[in-house]
Amino acid sequence: MNSRQKINLALQNKNTGRPPLWVMRQAGRYLPEYRALRKKYSFLEMVKSPELAVEVSLQPLRRFALDAAIVFSDILVVPEAMGQPYHFREKGGIGMDFRLESENCLEKLDTEEAVTKLCYVRDALCLLRQELGDSKAMLGFCGSPWTLACYMIDGGSSPNFPKTVEWAQSSPHSFAKLMEKLTEVLIGYVKMQAQSGVDAIQIFDSWNGLCPNDRVNEWSLRWIDQIAQEVSSQIPVILYAKAPSDRLHYLSHCQVSGISIDHETDLAYARSTLPSHFTLQGNLDPALLETNPDTVRQTTLKLLEKMKGDSGHILNLGHGIRPLAKVECMEELVHTVTNYSDS
Repeated sequence: MNSRQKINLALQNKNTGRPPLWVMRQAGRYLPEYRALRKKYSFLEMVKSPELAVEVSLQPLRRFALDAAIVFSDILVVPEAMGQPYHFREKGGIGMDFRLESENCLEKLDTEEAVTKLCYVRDALCLLRQELGDSKAMLGFCGSPWTLACYMIDGGSSPNFPKTVEWAQSSPHSFAKLMEKLTEVLIGYVKMQAQSGVDAIQIFDSWNGLCPNDRVNEWSLRWIDQIAQEVSSQIPVILYAKAPSDRLHYLSHCQVSGISIDHETDLAYARSTLPSHFTLQGNLDPALLETNPDTVRQTTLKLLEKMKGDSGHILNLGHGIRPLAKVECMEELVHTVTNYSDS
């Protein structure tokens, strides 16, 4: 069985004549029921309470005929479990409680107990699996080592993460030590998710585009490959690497089962550029869901026609859904896809 088949078989509606439609990450933020919960609980309270995390994970599926649920969590739970907590800044963005300033800081990062501390994610996944049964696929996720390092070294959200880039350039040995620690924890974390019943894992390499062309493998992709090689026998791995379309060839040799494509890259071009064994996920512009139902229908049909006959296409957005998305636009997207047949 090739990697494309592994991912497609994770979905229950395999013979509908249309591409699977997966729930987008951060799917709840535009829903009134999610906003109602946020008035009662902080984001981190919901992430760390398995019952609340499951409730948020299920909210989109109660409204829409999606084919999979993605667990409500956050990529930065991993640095927190290693001893570097985070918070949300009052004016927006992520702030780490402290930043990694030198190699000495790396010694404070816990790799032995980190996965155990993430037991609340395991519990949420197990509860979500019970709720879903066999009717829907369940997806887990994590951040890539490079993307996590960006937040950890720069101390949170930062334009172009200059401190991280400088550290990787000037101190490759200590930077590799951080990557090794993160990769070790992420392998354990992904294995824990696999054991908790997920059907696929997505790795978000959101800041891949900050790596220079001659360093993208050294700084990012080699560590993702290590994770994929360790877990691919247990679970299919999809990589989301936000990078310009002229860098797609760097992804060609990745040891993952699928590639999630940013909306700024033409999906048909990506299919013609990447090896055929990859499943491709994407890649409607998230801004589409902030327009109107007619525009959503027309744009979605264009993408469906462009990818017609491609059995390795999973329809999704090219980035996370945004808070200004309109429920009626999401309804039209789902209606258009579920009523489409490429036969």
